[in-house]
Amino acid sequence: MSASENPQKPWEWPEEHWRRIVGRAYGGRSLAPRSWPNGARCAVALSFDADHETIPLRDSDESPMRISQGQYGARQGVPRIRRLLERQGIKASFFYPAVSALLHPEEVRGVAEAGHEIGIHSWIHEANTTLPPGMERELTLRAAETLEKVSGTRPVGIRTASWDFSVDTMSIIREMGLLYDSSLMADDEPYELMADGEPTGIVELPPEWIRDDAVYFNMVRFSGLRPYTPPSAVEEIFKAEFDGAYAEGGTFLLTMHPHVIGHRSRITLLERVIEHIKGHEGVWFATHAELAQWCKDQSAL
Repeated sequence: MSASENPQKPWEWPEEHWRRIVGRAYGGRSLAPRSWPNGARCAVALSFDADHETIPLRDSDESPMRISQGQYGARQGVPRIRRLLERQGIKASFFYPAVSALLHPEEVRGVAEAGHEIGIHSWIHEANTTLPPGMERELTLRAAETLEKVSGTRPVGIRTASWDFSVDTMSIIREMGLLYDSSLMADDEPYELMADGEPTGIVELPPEWIRDDAVYFNMVRFSGLRPYTPPSAVEEIFKAEFDGAYAEGGTFLLTMHPHVIGHRSRITLLERVIEHIKGHEGVWFATHAELAQWCKDQSAL
């Protein structure tokens, strides 16, 4: 029973009810490994959510202006990101809504052929918690099949759109046999997901809003939402997050969007962050799939 179907107020819930809610998709044992490959001190996983035109499409918004903002990610953002990654010799993870992949199939194939990972990121950037019963499963399965056909490789990981992990998401991930999820935020380090008190064997690679470009740079024309942070400040935040991960010998996972980070004044901040990271000895750059597999193997899941 969902909260909307439960006539009781939260302070009236019996203990078993709130325990069941909390335990649906809960952080289990840490999967932070004792060591990283080749004696590295810190793991770095860069990711790009290639939403492109799907944000306005999801909202039934047919505005050519807002669609063009998403198209910028495909026309300029992804090419700039790919050139940067090639210069730096880094492989990254690209999470695609299936509709983005269908609109830009050659882009997806090019990203995959360059050795980057393709991950699941919804069908049309839908909000899972707003969908009718059964629809999330149908859309997620369809998205995985579409990405496999377009990219030539079956995705092994998922990042729910807007990190909107519903009460049904866990069962869908388990049914699909995915290696990892990257939507939940219970830790700085990878951990095993629990479902109803049971270990699932699924690796969680936790993101965080602090390590996301969109929260600092998004712009909504007819609202009070305006970019309020200069690129230099975002660079400072990202570097500080990495420095903390490096000091602890842990994981630095960064989430970005081609239509956001791909602008001229912002792609340069990403390159400076990468140069800062490379200025430290013993850093392992990994795709999300590589990171999850290493943590799983080291923990004997």
